[in-house]
Amino acid sequence: MRRSPQILQHCSFHFVDALIMLAESPSILITDNDPQFRDTVLEVLRPIGYRIWEADNGLEAMEIVQRERVHLVLLDMHMPRQSGLETLQHLKRFKALLPCILLSAEMDDQIEAEARKAQAFEVLRKPVSRLDLTGTIEHALQETYGVP
Repeated sequence: MRRSPQILQHCSFHFVDALIMLAESPSILITDNDPQFRDTVLEVLRPIGYRIWEADNGLEAMEIVQRERVHLVLLDMHMPRQSGLETLQHLKRFKALLPCILLSAEMDDQIEAEARKAQAFEVLRKPVSRLDLTGTIEHALQETYGVP
């Protein structure tokens, strides 16, 4: 079976990311226009050992993902300039295997269905508990990269 070069390229980047994660801490991009929420998530994740990037909108998040090695993205659903869903759709075009977790205070079946269709790893309702957030992140990293 012949595989397309684009799929092979995604797989090789994915493999390299998994190897790097064995040598260093995974990096997580927190994308939310609320600095207090970003600070709260940062206070939860940094002591665990994650390297953290921050963006206050979807466009900034896309720039960071293109420039830096990011292993997982947390995206607020409702942001100015570009929603979390729009950002997710753009990210998946050039980083198809990158796990993205969407967060929203206003959750309904339609939002959840759209997020799943756009290949969100998970959709979490704000406010999210520390346990739910860290558990979902750990699950996404293990499922995506196969490393603890």
